[in-house]
Amino acid sequence: METDERQNAAEQTVRALVQQSRRGPKDLTLTTDHRRPTPGPGEYLIRVGAAGVNFADVMQTHGTYGGGPQAPYVAGFEAAGEIVGIGPDVESPLQLGIHVVGVGPGAFAQYMTMPAAGVLPAPSGWSDAEALGLVLNWATALAALKPLGEIKPREVVLVHAAAGGVGQAAVRLARHYGARVIATASPSKRNTVKALGADEVLDSRHPHLAQEITRLTGGVDLVLESVGEATFEASLSVTRPFTGRIVVFGAASGDATLTTHDLVFTHQVQVKGLHIGALAVAAPSIYQSLLVEIEALIARGVYAPGTPHVHALAEGPAILQQLEAGQTIGKHALDPWR
Repeated sequence: METDERQNAAEQTVRALVQQSRRGPKDLTLTTDHRRPTPGPGEYLIRVGAAGVNFADVMQTHGTYGGGPQAPYVAGFEAAGEIVGIGPDVESPLQLGIHVVGVGPGAFAQYMTMPAAGVLPAPSGWSDAEALGLVLNWATALAALKPLGEIKPREVVLVHAAAGGVGQAAVRLARHYGARVIATASPSKRNTVKALGADEVLDSRHPHLAQEITRLTGGVDLVLESVGEATFEASLSVTRPFTGRIVVFGAASGDATLTTHDLVFTHQVQVKGLHIGALAVAAPSIYQSLLVEIEALIARGVYAPGTPHVHALAEGPAILQQLEAGQTIGKHALDPWR
């Protein structure tokens, strides 16, 4: 009887990374006795096969991510895995056993819940790790380039942080849509970005970055801005007046300042903000069009299975610290069963 009780208790607990404070990734702690979640109305219970690591996770550990959870909490929000439970009020539910990719709270754990409305079946034949990025990195890059960025063939597109998950997707997509791509990255990541098809790769810390971009291009039509303070002034300076667009979806180096005076008298450019989760809620038709486009990109081989660097769950704090320090390349993921 006592053995059965212990076994039942073990089945109700999971391994998870719990953020204990707002002091950054160093306070992310591996626990083995976190209570397994239960799907609520409109939710699936997911057995997590792979959890995506994103800069938003770093921001959450510092309490700077808008609308983020309050510590202590199970970290992570992007995952792929198997549906093992269905909560009430799920419209047209997917079958148990289907592998899906989506977002929800507590992804750095063996089990998590996901809002069913934002879940997509993983592409046929793809592993959980290969499917990561579909509803986050690629959807963000595509939204920044097309509905918001209004990309056109032969335009010049500037992609900052081009070696990251969104950046790599953006370089590949911009080239696919016929643009000339100028990318920024640290020197150690230059070859990675160049191999994606970028026409020019510049050192993101170049002391005269704006002058160098202008020399190469004469002006940029579209900027994908995720760095913030360190590059924002350069982004404003190189964007073509009136017709040029800047899509802002991150601030890895800190917040930048833009005033109405700047827009009227100095930088007459179009600045647009992007948060893919907010877009899905506020403009569902646009979001659905992104997913349709991504399916077409997969079918044409433009979007191939992802190749993330997969780490054991216990390595999560170190990986987030490396991401925060700009020491990672490409997509990283955690395997909660390792």
